[in-house]
Amino acid sequence: MKLGCIQLQVAFGDVEKNFSRVEEFIREAANKGAEIVILPEMWNTSYALEKLEGLADVDGERTKAFLSQLAKELHVHIVGGSVATKKGDKFYNTMLVYNNEGELVGEYDKAHLFRLMDEHLHLSSGNTQNNFKLGDLDAAGVICYDIRFPEWLRLHALNGAKVLFVSAQWPTARIDHWKTLLQARAIENQCFVVAVNRISRNKDNFNGQSMVIEPWGEILWTGGEDEELAIVDVDFSKVDEVRTRIPVYDDRRPELYQDVLK
Repeated sequence: MKLGCIQLQVAFGDVEKNFSRVEEFIREAANKGAEIVILPEMWNTSYALEKLEGLADVDGERTKAFLSQLAKELHVHIVGGSVATKKGDKFYNTMLVYNNEGELVGEYDKAHLFRLMDEHLHLSSGNTQNNFKLGDLDAAGVICYDIRFPEWLRLHALNGAKVLFVSAQWPTARIDHWKTLLQARAIENQCFVVAVNRISRNKDNFNGQSMVIEPWGEILWTGGEDEELAIVDVDFSKVDEVRTRIPVYDDRRPELYQDVLK
């Protein structure tokens, strides 16, 4: 299956520009044969957290209509990264996922809020998992800081995910953590990890380094430090092969862990 990984330069607070650039990239990815397209975190507003009252997508309606129409028209699955949304009187960091028929198959509010970027001061956290199917593919999606919580990603894998999609705005200062954590999540869960980061030349200094990692931990692709679209071929049948060779799931002893995980 061909993945279209969109490593986007997100414009701070410029919703119209960001929607325009995302549409250009999704159309280009589809024209190049991508079957699943993946976007970065908070691509509609970036971290303009103090301006969310005027920028956040109310109930995600604009983003939902936008992604649904493109997915159906271009017949591609879209893991829609995440966008700033307003639901009721609260703001969320929301991932929206559409299948290639334009149907919403996943909606997830980021569970773990990152204090170093003041998310907890402006956003509300979600409380639900994000497992979904793209055709016959069992998948899951998480957002950025979530990858520092291995038990959260393991829960999605236990619920059937063969690929973990990660959308992020991960800064250059901790990019080595990003690479190591992603590789570890792929190896320990024996699944693919497809992680798309944004880039920036502003003070936030995000430098991409998006990754596609196989269940053995082998890196199929790493993005550079510039805006780019990568088309990456993956063979998801390798998940079953790896899980058969080293039966980690069969050898688990959850009765020993449950007290620790409380």
